Amino acid sequence: MSILKIQNASKIYGSGHTQVNALKPTHFTAETGELIAVIGPSGSGKSTFLTIAGGLQKPTEGSVLINGQDVTELSEKKRSMIRLSEVGFILQASNLIPYLTVDNQFRLLDKVKKGNMNPNEKDKLFNQLGIEDLIKKYPADLSGGEKQRVAIAKALYTKPSLLLADEPTASLDSNRAFEVISILSLEVKEKNKAAIMVTHDNRLTKYCDKVFVIIDGQLSQISDGDQAYAHLNSSD
Repeated sequence: MSILKIQNASKIYGSGHTQVNALKPTHFTAETGELIAVIGPSGSGKSTFLTIAGGLQKPTEGSVLINGQDVTELSEKKRSMIRLSEVGFILQASNLIPYLTVDNQFRLLDKVKKGNMNPNEKDKLFNQLGIEDLIKKYPADLSGGEKQRVAIAKALYTKPSLLLADEPTASLDSNRAFEVISILSLEVKEKNKAAIMVTHDNRLTKYCDKVFVIIDGQLSQISDGDQAYAHLNSSD
């Protein structure tokens, strides 16, 4: 089943001599149980692709379907409701609310969305990510890696069908990065989700089912994760 389907979507900024083709016409599908990596140099269009995939912005042309629903023509209010119920974002900036403790970040999510993890699921997730001792702390008291792990927990806590991660392991050491990717992989396969991860870390591609590269706004599939890992490392 397709959780995300992008059909001939493109994004153009500006016009005339200032026109930038940030995303060229793109066809892309993410199925249930797939962890997909998107790699590419800075400025290649990765962030544009991710924000269009998650309904944060509309493509100039084409359509985006999340669980079969075309979100392209929806109002911003309706798109925000789809994002709340279906999409979990893991961004480089952790986007934690500075005046709330870690525990209260999750209490707030319970107030705005129903059907989140139950207490046992939440405790298991906190233990997996090593944040169980951080619940009374404020974001200012956390290291960069701790903030990122809390942000990952928040994205998973709401049980989204689609996870979109922008450099989710950038602030983590190698061991913790591999643990986080293992958790994401297990999450999508056990619970029939899909996840798309933008990353500069080629080592993570071996955990992925598919790997795409984007260069100058052009997205293309390299291969499956193991083949991509071997290819990328042989070209270093």
